[in-house]
Amino acid sequence: MRTFAHIRPPSLAEAALAARDATVPSAFLAGGTTLLDLMKLGVLQPQRLIDLGGLRAQFGQVRSDPGALRLGAFARMAEVAAHPEVKAGYPVIAQSLALAASAQLRNMASLGGNVLQRTRCPYFRDPSWSACNRRTPGSGCAALEGANRGHAVLGASQACVATYPGDFAQALVALEASVAIAGPRGSRTIPFAALHLRPGATPHLETGLRPGEIIVEFIVPARPWARRSLYLKIRDRQSYEFALASAAVALDLADGVVRDVRIALGGVASVPWRAQAAEDALRGLRLDAAAAQVAARAAFAGAVPRAHNGFKIALGQATLVRALMQLASMETTA
Repeated sequence: MRTFAHIRPPSLAEAALAARDATVPSAFLAGGTTLLDLMKLGVLQPQRLIDLGGLRAQFGQVRSDPGALRLGAFARMAEVAAHPEVKAGYPVIAQSLALAASAQLRNMASLGGNVLQRTRCPYFRDPSWSACNRRTPGSGCAALEGANRGHAVLGASQACVATYPGDFAQALVALEASVAIAGPRGSRTIPFAALHLRPGATPHLETGLRPGEIIVEFIVPARPWARRSLYLKIRDRQSYEFALASAAVALDLADGVVRDVRIALGGVASVPWRAQAAEDALRGLRLDAAAAQVAARAAFAGAVPRAHNGFKIALGQATLVRALMQLASMETTA
């Protein structure tokens, strides 16, 4: 790791002001569980870290009211996963956080940092590979013809086939959350589903955040399907592993019939992936194994496998079917 300067602004305004100084390559530091890894690997080499730890008291709270759940972006993953209101009213969020990383990392990592974590593609994380368009735009994508077992079958491009690695983001997509952002040009709120960008021809542009902007809060509306929700994660081992396929599902069910449903997929796509075709296929149907299979096929209708990751289509479909059938039998309370 190269040497770097470290500053700790006491306020959001001063953090934004520090970020406006474009003469010094900088990075924001929250929990640091991803950033420090990439600095050690030599993938990222900021000359200055802007430590946002001083903002935790202001933007680290969990608040709930009849209209929405509000999650401060500096809240720790472990805190939110264990929060009784989150577990009871938004179980998909609690489960997605509890199944991520390790206990030690969950105790340190922030919600905002989690959704902004970089891909785990080995070609991105190893600078000895020169061909990585995310790390060096225009250099190519070694994974296209290389080892691509863990890579995306949905939303990828000829410039990048890396998957988005997180879990919490799928829950936010499924619950139609919004994200509050602050920066040098003021504050704004956008749908969370609009935060991450598909790779297209510019995979180095991973989010729609503007220079110096900081995520400060996630707003999750209190919808009928939030309480009947779950996150199912399939991986090579039971802990401290990223998803090969995952499903975040929220369901509004009446007498066994799907009134409404929200589905997001992980481990198989370049961004947190909303499976709207699967949702459309389910509405109005009695939720049984046959209906779940129809939805699963719709979810992966546009999948494009590479040499080593074609198994993810069948695995992703089976994951979604299993999640839907678990929800169909789930007991909920008002």
